[in-house]
This record gives sequence, C-alpha cells and structure tokens, in this order.
Amino acid sequence: MKAPRRSPEILLPGSAPRFPDPRHFDREGLLAIGGDLSAERLLTAYAGGIFPWYAEGYVPMWWSPDPRALLDPEHLHVARSLRRTLRRGAFTLSWNRCFERVMRECGRQRFGGTWIIPDMVAAYTRLFRLGHAHSLEVWHGEDLVGGIYGVQVGALFAAESMFHRATDMSKVALVALVHSLFAAGIELLDVQFVTEHLARFGVYELPRGQYLERVAAAREGAVDLRQLQPAVPV
Repeated sequence: MKAPRRSPEILLPGSAPRFPDPRHFDREGLLAIGGDLSAERLLTAYAGGIFPWYAEGYVPMWWSPDPRALLDPEHLHVARSLRRTLRRGAFTLSWNRCFERVMRECGRQRFGGTWIIPDMVAAYTRLFRLGHAHSLEVWHGEDLVGGIYGVQVGALFAAESMFHRATDMSKVALVALVHSLFAAGIELLDVQFVTEHLARFGVYELPRGQYLERVAAAREGAVDLRQLQPAVPV
C-alpha cells in the first residue's frame, strides 16, 4: 500500500531556508506555502528542483511538479523558417544588459495574468546583482525586441520566462540561450513545463525522481556565466 501524499508545509517568513523532499508530494507538486523570497531561500529552492509560482495578493507557493521539462542542444529543434531568421542575423544579442527590464517585459500583457509580480521582480533582481540570475536580450537597433531570463545554480540553469516584441524574437532568444549555455558548461536547462509552444523546440520530460537526481549532480558544477557572449548556432 502506498504511503499517502503529504500536504504542503507552512513556511514562516525569516525561517531557515529549507524545503521538504519533493518526492513525498503528488504530481501537481505544491510542497510548501509561505516563507519569503530571500536570495538564500530562492537558491535553496532551485538547488532542490523547486520554484516559486503564485499571484499577487497571495503568499509564496513553492512547486516541484512531476514530470519536469528540459531542453538541450541534442533535442533542440529549429524550424526551417527560424533557421532563415537566424542566418539573416537582423538582430543583435546581449547578456545581462538589462535584466530587470527583461523581467518586466516578460510580465506584460500575459493572457490570464502573470506571476511576475513586483515582489518577484525585486527578488530576482537581487539574485541578478548577486550573480545568480541572468538575462539574454535580443535587439533590433536600439529596440529591445525579445529576451529570456533565469536562475543559475552551479551547472543548472532554470529558465523562467521569455517575451517578444517582434516576430520570432523570443524564439531567437531561446535558441541562443540553449546554444550559449551549453557551450559555456551548463549541464541542465530546466524549463519547468512542456507547453505547445516549447514542444516545437524539442523540449522533453523526465519523471521528477530522475530530474531531481540530475539537479543534484548539476548543482555541484562550477560555471561562470558573468562574461558569456551569447550567439546562435551557425
């Protein structure tokens, strides 16, 4: 007989940044409620395969769903039309040029609302200033037309969200992120969930247990992304 799945734990703001083992929870993966968005708690969460996801007006909610979605160069699929866009190169790329702006753009005009609320922007911007969060920007001249951001723990990179303000530019950002991160030594790129959009790029799923094993190995890596020079495959 299987043991019953646990109810989410209640975390107090300012408490020790610890989380229960995600393996003890159901596939939806809500394992803790409350706490805070301190840098230490966020890094502890990502190092354990956990992320915050909640709406404005609520307390933080911490998730580790089963399965989890990953992307890597071996699985990456680039459609023919996107390859033409990449070859034309009518864009430029930058790294960590305007992290907070990328976050705010990711939170704009999202159908059904957004989890990128002011508290999240402030918390992840702190992570960025500490060197644990990064953004990749896509430009057309002086216009920011696409971007993506995420959190790094060792050789793990957890991509959080992306946006575009011109056709295909979020796709360019994603392809550039995959190509650049793995070239720099990242071993695991987490994208949380498979969506219809991401599935076209070759995103694949792993059972949560296998994912957590890979996270435990990747977080021990040492990868310096501060001076990354983003590029797309040629």
